[in-house]
Amino acid sequence: MNRALALLTLLALATPAQALKLIVWDRELQTKLGYGETSGDRMVVQLVRDYSGPVYVLFSRDDDEKAQGLYPSLKGRYDGALKGGQLTLDAPNGTVTLARFLTGLGLTLQSQAAGQALSLPGLRAVPEKAKLTEPKDQGDR
Repeated sequence: MNRALALLTLLALATPAQALKLIVWDRELQTKLGYGETSGDRMVVQLVRDYSGPVYVLFSRDDDEKAQGLYPSLKGRYDGALKGGQLTLDAPNGTVTLARFLTGLGLTLQSQAAGQALSLPGLRAVPEKAKLTEPKDQGDR
């Protein structure tokens, strides 16, 4: 009995974790506004609530998911919008909420609020007052 339990434990640990991942970025790809990962048949997603505007929604599948043919219609990137913690995606059949989009993949949405904008090290936001100016023509030297 102990050997069977030990074998089952090893098999469970050896099974690769399959997780579809989602990352939401602003259109400048400077600020991470959300993150999600599947757990079973649900996707747990954290989205900032104090952002309003257009976003890119990126999905990634691991090699095992691809090999098994999971989520075959899923593209790697979708345009979307985030407003007050509500994410909508521009899907092939029109604009849909994230919950409805995930339902089409056989997943349910579990939302969690993120306290502030999530950012990666090395990326910084440009102050709103800062403007890019073109260099003045200095003529031929």
